[in-house]
Amino acid sequence: MGAIITLSLLAILLLYLGLFKAKSALLPVTLAGLALAIGFEWYGWNQMAAPQYSGMVLFDHYAIAFSILCIFIAGLVLSLSKAYFKAISENVAEYYALILFSLVGALLVCAYHNFAILFIGIEVMSVALYILVGIRKKDRASNEAALKYFLMGAFSTGFLLFGITLMYGATGSFDLNELQQYVRSTPDHQISPLFFAGILLMLVGLCFKVGAAPFHFWTPDVYDGSPILITAYMSTVVKVASFAGFLRLFSMVMVPLDGFWEPLLLTIAIITLFVGNISALVQSSFKRMLAYSSIAHAGYMLFAILSIGSLSPSAILTYGLAYSLASVVAFAALILVKRQIGTDQFESFNGLAKQNRFLAFVVTVAMLSLAGIPLTAGFIGKFMMFGRVMESYHTLLLVLAAINAVIGVCYYLRVVVHLYFKSVGDQVETSAIKVPLNFQIIFAISILLTLAVGVYPEWLINLL
Repeated sequence: MGAIITLSLLAILLLYLGLFKAKSALLPVTLAGLALAIGFEWYGWNQMAAPQYSGMVLFDHYAIAFSILCIFIAGLVLSLSKAYFKAISENVAEYYALILFSLVGALLVCAYHNFAILFIGIEVMSVALYILVGIRKKDRASNEAALKYFLMGAFSTGFLLFGITLMYGATGSFDLNELQQYVRSTPDHQISPLFFAGILLMLVGLCFKVGAAPFHFWTPDVYDGSPILITAYMSTVVKVASFAGFLRLFSMVMVPLDGFWEPLLLTIAIITLFVGNISALVQSSFKRMLAYSSIAHAGYMLFAILSIGSLSPSAILTYGLAYSLASVVAFAALILVKRQIGTDQFESFNGLAKQNRFLAFVVTVAMLSLAGIPLTAGFIGKFMMFGRVMESYHTLLLVLAAINAVIGVCYYLRVVVHLYFKSVGDQVETSAIKVPLNFQIIFAISILLTLAVGVYPEWLINLL
């Protein structure tokens, strides 16, 4: 709880710093606060894990690990913002405060033990992002993205809240332990129809939040219209936290009823893989390709929920870390390239390897990790997800996932082709692209962690 309180107070402090025009202190204070929040989380690792505050939250190893991951990735994203937010608006403090408030919501989603906290966490996480997505008031694409995100977010929240209501009507409780006891002690044929209807509605609402097809239609336009740094935060921290909440509910409560929801989730996973990968394959915009690929990655992460077991938390944690690190690198590189060339098309990366080898190298490693090539964290994440499917004997899903993995390799390697085998042409010389120190540090941390997890994954796998 110390991390949540710290981040909440930190966001308010940043607003006061902005009020008194202390803009130069915003980023250092933010990073120091995030480090302190990680310290609080780490301190609680060896504490007794029991529901707290009348059973509302549970800070077990699962919640702490995902919370640390969310805080760490948020720190990487914010470290890229040194000059980024200033180019958008003079009111920089609001950006930091809103991102931190959203991060507080993400931590609540990771640690909820009661549906009330799940709902509050999702809303706190989302409401701040509604504002951040549309922060460019004069940009029509940003305004359109904010409106779509708000409408679809409210729509999905309605499904989620209605599902919670029906499950409460069947059990008389919002507490996960009470729901678990109800499911385990009641024969399947005696479970209230309201409970099954609640499962369906909550499944729809959660699939909206993680961007799984066919509830994904807001994702490409919102990601594409948002500022790049906000897109990086949404596609990493928000997705990881949403999957952490998704897995906690299904692993604690829904396992005995897997015969009911598993075929539905299996269908959703297959549709998500094909929609995400095939759509990403035909894109000409690098940013939009990343948006559609995030949908495909949501499909892979659903494997751990489809085949819930003791390794499911480790699988999602590993995959979430690998995907987040590679995405931060990709979006950071896009910021630099677009700032110089003015476009996010694949052609903007033409010939980058000849003029800026370091930037080309980090983008290459990120693309290989997203594609799941060995010796990267992305390979370990995909391997664990495929392992979960193999243990459950979902043979058809395994074959279809392998086909989609090949499709993914095609469009990720397309970026590498533009980096090394395409000529610059009439574009602005890419040698003019400078990599600032803060970008260099983030690139180095992300790539080293990506390779470290790819070569020595045991320390992360055995964490949970």
